[in-house]
Amino acid sequence: MRARLSWEVRHAGERPGWPYARVVRYHLFFLTALLLAACSPSYDTVILGAEIHDGTGEPGFVADVAIANGRIVAVGQLEDYRAESVVEARGLVLAPGFIDVHSHAAGGLATEALAPAEPLLRQGITTVFVNPDGGGAVDLAEQARELEAVKPGVNVAQLVPHGSVRREVMGMENRHATPDELSSMRALVEAGHAAGAFGLSSGLFYTPGSYADLSEVIELARVFGPAGVYSSHIRDESDYSIGLLAAIDEVIRVSREADTRGIVTHIKALGPHVWGYSREAIARIEEARAEGVDIWADQYPYEASATSLTALVSRPLLAGDSLRIRLREIPEVLYADIVENLERRGGADRIQFRRYVPDPTIEGATLASVAADRGEDPVRTAMHLLAEGNAGIVSHNMTPEDVEEFMIQQWVMTSSDGGLVPMGSGVPHPRNYGSFPRKLSRYVRERGVMELSVAIRSMTGLPADVMRLGSRGYVRDGLVADLVLFDPHAIDDRATFTAPHQVSVGAVAVWVNGNLALGGATGLAPGRFGKVLKRGVD
Repeated sequence: MRARLSWEVRHAGERPGWPYARVVRYHLFFLTALLLAACSPSYDTVILGAEIHDGTGEPGFVADVAIANGRIVAVGQLEDYRAESVVEARGLVLAPGFIDVHSHAAGGLATEALAPAEPLLRQGITTVFVNPDGGGAVDLAEQARELEAVKPGVNVAQLVPHGSVRREVMGMENRHATPDELSSMRALVEAGHAAGAFGLSSGLFYTPGSYADLSEVIELARVFGPAGVYSSHIRDESDYSIGLLAAIDEVIRVSREADTRGIVTHIKALGPHVWGYSREAIARIEEARAEGVDIWADQYPYEASATSLTALVSRPLLAGDSLRIRLREIPEVLYADIVENLERRGGADRIQFRRYVPDPTIEGATLASVAADRGEDPVRTAMHLLAEGNAGIVSHNMTPEDVEEFMIQQWVMTSSDGGLVPMGSGVPHPRNYGSFPRKLSRYVRERGVMELSVAIRSMTGLPADVMRLGSRGYVRDGLVADLVLFDPHAIDDRATFTAPHQVSVGAVAVWVNGNLALGGATGLAPGRFGKVLKRGVD
């Protein structure tokens, strides 16, 4: 271009009607403009005038953000730039992409049909941690290959599931591990560590994790040590066995003795027997933190949990995968056990079926209503259903006061505990579709439980720090451009307990690894720009 311009200046005086000085001035002006343009920074995307909540918890500020090569490269007032895409964002909030530290979406993300992850992207989620509660894949390298083969719509970080590891080595045996068995389990956990997992998850309420002595869990958590996390569905969220407070003490002990970062996952006070215990639970954690124990928690913003119908059966009665045999041989023992556990969860009208393959017609109904239709008491109905196959249930078992007490703690992250299922399949917990927008709409905008910037921190910078995602979680120069742009007045969850298959609204655009995954020209076809993350690697 410079050679062509110099030729035109040199020969301009030979052109009739073009005074030489005017031509020189014209071309010098044009050359200067080109040189200035050449000096202007070039970006892939510029987002103009958004109210930025950067993940620190500090109040928002208005600025522009530039993205290039998958990274945030400028935050401020941008001028004299070139960009392939410019997004006008005045009146909207720009935040780091939301990080779900407790997700059951791995199975769905590994399928071609669900890999785009639209229900997650529409919540603003850009990263999920999978294999929680001690369940999920044992071979994490193979799981990563399966996910990468379909290219997920969000980033995926893996945990090593203790329960699956134990089942692989010991089956469903209700006993302590032998030294050889513990060595075999440790080898599987070390393989997950080598594959890039971020830590160990446990489900000490569930079988076979509930059969493990805590010393077993401590030994396996030591594989990750200070560089990893131990995320636990605690042994008891109510008073099934050791009680809520003692179960929290177990996480504190694992964190202390394994020298690792402990997480009480989906923290709650489950059932009438422990309603109001949130303050005592908080006090236990605060005391441990003051002593230097590295302990945290996560929470989904609902007053109902989701589990299986076997939650009505005490753990020892589930040993050896022989529940159906016990239903035949000792029905009265099981009856008495279910009576007690059903009362712990607040009664049959608080148990709602979300998935039951033998009879899908009961999905969405409560145990109380199904029992009434059958003309029998709810405990007998539960036993009959268990004899045909396990059921997924929603359990309405928390109080608003406890939920809010936990939510406002500065060490509590946001999570979903949600899965990724085909649209219209069953009647799942609405958290699959609405956890993150629900917190922003119900608890920030409507109830004023917390400030917007604080809620966003619980979804972004805090989980990035706790889970050690060093290059994500903040709107900051040099970090990966996982971002969500949303309307703070419109963001909302639409999913309900009776009509859950409704995606959230209000997310205007979502970027994953610097790519526009949702919004603009992508419309209803989310782009797949996620990847499997490895511990210590961007």
